[in-house]
Amino acid sequence: MIKKTTGAIILGAVAALSGSTAAMADGHAITVGYFLEWPMPFQFAKVNGTYEEALGMEINWVSFDTGTAMSAAMASGDVQLSVSQGVPPFVVATSAGQDLQMLDVAVSYADNDNCVVRSDLEIDAMSVADLAGSRVAVPLGTAAHYGFLRQMDHFGVDVASLEVVDMSPPDAAAAIAQGSIDMMCGWGGSLRRALEHGNTLMTGDEKTALGILVFDVTSAPTAWVSENEETVAKFLAVTAEANAMWNAGDMADEMLPVIAQDAGMDVEATASTMSTFVFPSVDEQLGAAWLGASAPAYLKGVADVFVEAGSIDGALDSYESNINTAPLASANDM
Repeated sequence: MIKKTTGAIILGAVAALSGSTAAMADGHAITVGYFLEWPMPFQFAKVNGTYEEALGMEINWVSFDTGTAMSAAMASGDVQLSVSQGVPPFVVATSAGQDLQMLDVAVSYADNDNCVVRSDLEIDAMSVADLAGSRVAVPLGTAAHYGFLRQMDHFGVDVASLEVVDMSPPDAAAAIAQGSIDMMCGWGGSLRRALEHGNTLMTGDEKTALGILVFDVTSAPTAWVSENEETVAKFLAVTAEANAMWNAGDMADEMLPVIAQDAGMDVEATASTMSTFVFPSVDEQLGAAWLGASAPAYLKGVADVFVEAGSIDGALDSYESNINTAPLASANDM
């Protein structure tokens, strides 16, 4: 039984953020959400002030534990842009009526979002049925939640046979180390720490082969994007340039220490994490494999999985209007 509904998560996060003093988008400052322990090239530009220089305004950077909290912050107006929001929390929010737009593909990471079973249980892909009755920590409404549901469906495990507890990945990593849960699902540093005490059931390649895509996006409220198209395009252009610098490979030694410090990680862990990340070019993002054609169908597929699992009340007929490639196309011309 799932202990906390996705809607309750969003409402709780809104309440928690209602007293925030984050800067509002008034033409002089914007607030941007991101994740700690989630190292990405944009952080090199973040630390060096490249975004402020390009946008001509102050940027207040606020870290979050989950993409559902990002949705809540954007709903309350405390945050204008979210970097690397997972597709599932984006789908959960838009399915519930929140008017958000997907602006780019921030990162693809099939090997950096997974579920870990405690080692002493000795459960692997051949004995997943033994999970029945287990206590599982899952951050509801996130990419990890979607991956969990798809994996359980693949292995024929009835989710109702599990005690599913809503828990953020950092807390879940600590819980599996303490032995208070049997399995956790999460990403980034939390996943890495959990793997010290357990094993995955599927590899990234195996998940991808099943169509369990795992990628994050830059997202923002539709009304704000409409009123700030040039600002959005400039922001995406800085991100794209940072990604291009990283993908070229010749600046990795300079970028890694800066990214690591900003992510709250050591350089070795940062390099290891980023080696599993893919940062598509703007042309690739605008192509058919990503935002050009595949994304709307993928969003609908994620929504339908959540509806079937009872995690959300219903899905939209189409998510095409929630994908806006115009600012990214403009960024490509800058």
